[in-house]
Amino acid sequence: MEHPETQPYSALDKREWPPTAVPGKPGEYTGRPSAADVTEDVREDEPVEEKAPEPTIGSALLDELRRQIAKFVILPSPEALDAVTLWVAATHLQTAWQHAPRLAVVAPAKRCGKSRLLDVVTETVHDPLITVNASAAAVFRSITENPPTLLVDEADTLFGSAKVAEKNEEMRGLLNAGHQRNRPTLRVSGPNHEVSKFPTFAMAALAGIGDLPDTIMDRSVVIRMRRRRPGEKVAEFRTVRDTTTLHAVRDRLVEWLAPLHATAMDLTPVMPVEDRAADTWEPLVAVADLADGAWPEAARAACLAMTRHEAEQDQDNSGLNIRLLADIRRVFAAEGNPALLRTGRLLGILNEDTESPWPEYRDKGLTARGLQLLLKDYGISASSHRFPDGFQARGFAREQFADAWNRYCPEPAPATEPLLLPGPTTGA
Repeated sequence: MEHPETQPYSALDKREWPPTAVPGKPGEYTGRPSAADVTEDVREDEPVEEKAPEPTIGSALLDELRRQIAKFVILPSPEALDAVTLWVAATHLQTAWQHAPRLAVVAPAKRCGKSRLLDVVTETVHDPLITVNASAAAVFRSITENPPTLLVDEADTLFGSAKVAEKNEEMRGLLNAGHQRNRPTLRVSGPNHEVSKFPTFAMAALAGIGDLPDTIMDRSVVIRMRRRRPGEKVAEFRTVRDTTTLHAVRDRLVEWLAPLHATAMDLTPVMPVEDRAADTWEPLVAVADLADGAWPEAARAACLAMTRHEAEQDQDNSGLNIRLLADIRRVFAAEGNPALLRTGRLLGILNEDTESPWPEYRDKGLTARGLQLLLKDYGISASSHRFPDGFQARGFAREQFADAWNRYCPEPAPATEPLLLPGPTTGA
């Protein structure tokens, strides 16, 4: 007996309908022909519905943690929510990681949910150590071989201005060193003034208004909080009422992850990014791979989206020096790529470009001093030259910029002609 559904499947034309079921074996009748019953060319025409990954104990726990965070805080994106979830879980395997990523929770103004997110994180991370305006000495003496999770609220009181940041340079150095294993700080201590090593390796979350120092942001999973829109609602967080539930999730995370410590140490997850970004995100992606289910794909998607966003932020906001390099290259090109260019001429062209930040740089426009400071890190400075018109003046040689241009703002590769492959030949 034929069935209408057999018509697209030529391989089944001569088989009985329904196919004989063999319980417990591949090909058991499910109401549709199995993939093995369909020829290759037919399968290409028939769309195959992809199944969602099967949930696991780990993925279910991460899902629950994600729900608890979203209950009290509105994150700026689903990727940011995934990142916070994975970062919290990663704190429970700190001693397995080579790098200890920071979680930078920043916002442009008050009442954006920074402290509330830190409240929820505090109740779910490994051994939280909450600090507000603590000294560097107190912090590094609190870090052990089984490090706590540092939680720093109001980080803008430490780094909010150049003057304040200068006073807290030791804390910034501690946070930078603690991103990587085996970067101890040395101190002279005891009555015999002996040199002692203090570990610095520990995961840390910092919340504040405005960006943190660049060196910390570069080592962070950055969460850029925003104020809630009218109509966006979250549950009120009450410590006495809500911590019991959060602690239960935390304890289940520990129960799941503790036996996986050795496995985590051996993991080298495939990363969608490179260099410092890969170092920072690797623990989060490793936790996602341990959880399996939908999390490996979600973790890598979050990593790509958030690192790209920060790269754009860096280019737009703090990447003035890179912008300057690119603009100087355009000035040289507009002048016919001379070997030498006077400082005054360079500044004049830069400050005439109203589409650039230079006319309003430091409210005065870009000056020779400002130019010197922005180019200092590239080892480029103005010097006295004899120009083709015979006059001696301060300026720049084009060759001074060649290495920096290649490293930091390379020209796009020229489009290449498509490769023309020979067509089929015909016999005579």
